Amino acid sequence: MCGILRADPFSSWNFDHYMLEMNNCVLLEEVLIKKSQQKRRTSPSNFKVRFFVLTKSRLAYFERRPGKKRILKGSVELSKIKCVELVKSDVPVPCHYKYPFQIFHDNYMLYIFAPNLASCQKWVMVLKEETRNNTTLVSKFHPDFWIDGRWRCCSQLEKMATGCMEYIPAKTAFSKPLPPTPENNMKSSLDTKESSVIAIYDYIAQNSQELTLRCNEEYYVIDNSEVHWWLVEDKNGHEGYVPSSYIVEKSPDNLQIYNWYNKNINRTKAETMLREENKEGAFMVRDSRQPGTYTVSVFTKALNNDNSSVIKHYHIKETSDKPKRYYLAEKYVFDCIPELINYHQYNAGGLVTRLRYAVSTWRAKAPVTAGLSYGKWIINPQELTFEQEIGVGEFGVVHLGNWLDRMKVAIKTIRTGTMSEEDFIEEAQVMMKLSHPKLVQLHGVCLQNSPICLVFEFMEFGCLSDYLKKQRGTLSKEELLGMCQDVCEGMAYLEEASFIHRDLAARNCLVGEFQVVKVSDFGMSRYVLDVYNSSIGSKFPIRWSAPEVFSYNRYSTKSDVWSFGVLMWEVFTEGKIPYENRTNAEVVEEVSAGLRLYKPRIASNTIYKLMQHCWNETENDRPPFSQLLDNLNEISDSDH
Repeated sequence: MCGILRADPFSSWNFDHYMLEMNNCVLLEEVLIKKSQQKRRTSPSNFKVRFFVLTKSRLAYFERRPGKKRILKGSVELSKIKCVELVKSDVPVPCHYKYPFQIFHDNYMLYIFAPNLASCQKWVMVLKEETRNNTTLVSKFHPDFWIDGRWRCCSQLEKMATGCMEYIPAKTAFSKPLPPTPENNMKSSLDTKESSVIAIYDYIAQNSQELTLRCNEEYYVIDNSEVHWWLVEDKNGHEGYVPSSYIVEKSPDNLQIYNWYNKNINRTKAETMLREENKEGAFMVRDSRQPGTYTVSVFTKALNNDNSSVIKHYHIKETSDKPKRYYLAEKYVFDCIPELINYHQYNAGGLVTRLRYAVSTWRAKAPVTAGLSYGKWIINPQELTFEQEIGVGEFGVVHLGNWLDRMKVAIKTIRTGTMSEEDFIEEAQVMMKLSHPKLVQLHGVCLQNSPICLVFEFMEFGCLSDYLKKQRGTLSKEELLGMCQDVCEGMAYLEEASFIHRDLAARNCLVGEFQVVKVSDFGMSRYVLDVYNSSIGSKFPIRWSAPEVFSYNRYSTKSDVWSFGVLMWEVFTEGKIPYENRTNAEVVEEVSAGLRLYKPRIASNTIYKLMQHCWNETENDRPPFSQLLDNLNEISDSDH
């Protein structure tokens, strides 16, 4: 079996010990990425880099530890394998290796991701050859992933359901030929420098495994298989891990190296930031609604005699000829966007004013890293300083704190008896690897004292529900819509990572600088003891729950979508309680019978229709978060 096998006689061995026992009879070996098998109902989806070794009797994988001996993390006996095949899917893969294959064994499905098609096919063909005479082979297999409680290929709801495509032990079921692959090309990404990158922030190494970054200096990527921490080399040959969010690809087309570019800024936030700067010609370049296109937003007071401000948005247009060129005004056409911006910084050239002052928030403040440093998820309590209490939640008390006097953090002390600590600790590392600008980052866990403490990114304005109530009557429709966009961005990321929130509500979102809203407490509800089976239901979030949740305890990204619709309603009612005049029992009964929340006064018909779309009775009729985000962005760029 895969995973840490306590009964496996090899499980405590290092790589050298294992290879000696196997008599060095290695068929294949390579750094690959494995997906968790989610053996428990509550286990999340996660991806880990492992060094795989295939011998005549078993497939083993080892923890990859630079500079240290590899430790065996699990293995699969070849005699117990029932199926080996490629996976064909249109689902985005949330790791850097994009070529999946599957191994069905012991009633578990192991998904493995290879760096390229040749590697993927070679592993499948060799494994098929070694297992073709197994007596337990299946007759049919599933060519697509098991996600959200169903097989994407045939929509069957039983994980152990018979497959829908014939399994052929002698060859792959997919006809694409195997390209020639010399043995010396079967190397891991550790063996080659893949690309050059530029640091866009300074970063000070926190331990001996890391490398210090200097802003605007060039580095070479050695290994980018881990999403949030890459192994790089500097110009002096020093190697170490750095946060991937602190570096960008060195390319003339990469706008992230310029201080006027804001990647994750919608129209509403752009206007808010430009008005706060309040400078003639303040501008930024941001992503447009259509992927791969850009908008220039510029602030001016020159149009009105009363000195009132106007913000103009100009789409950067492309010529139809090849190679394409770029322009804002047809008279002035340029080979690349940086040349275009440079020209308009000195000449209005048809714009309302020249681009005088670049506005950017992301350069001023470095992003939060996934963990306080590479590989660090257990935090020594002596490194933390507790300050004032800032909240009391379902799990315990939250304090403002400091980590080594370097960083403000939120320290959540878990109340004894409210959480299954053993299960949570096992998955805390997974939650730390979920890192996105619209998610509150979990930095780590304190385990030395009881009860345990969780250390999170600090968000200065607290939970969204309280913020809405405090600011009631002062927030514009555009600002409210921007809050919904922020939450939807975070949820779209969780959706792509196949991670279910289970308790999405305004109280579980936090507000930070520039009114940025981030999703918090994702997945926490899985570890609460007895709360979600309470007969009283006082802590059960019924008012945010989809019918299938309170009827069958069935969670999915689609139940999260329902909750998001309720969160949108909270935002546009500026913090009201859903179904406020009904008891929980009445909510269950009436929502099951078709009752839905009323249209908020501030919300347009378009926005309310989007909420209603989230509240479809049938789960599959609810839109995915990726579609909801497109809808919200479209509304933001139009009159609403």
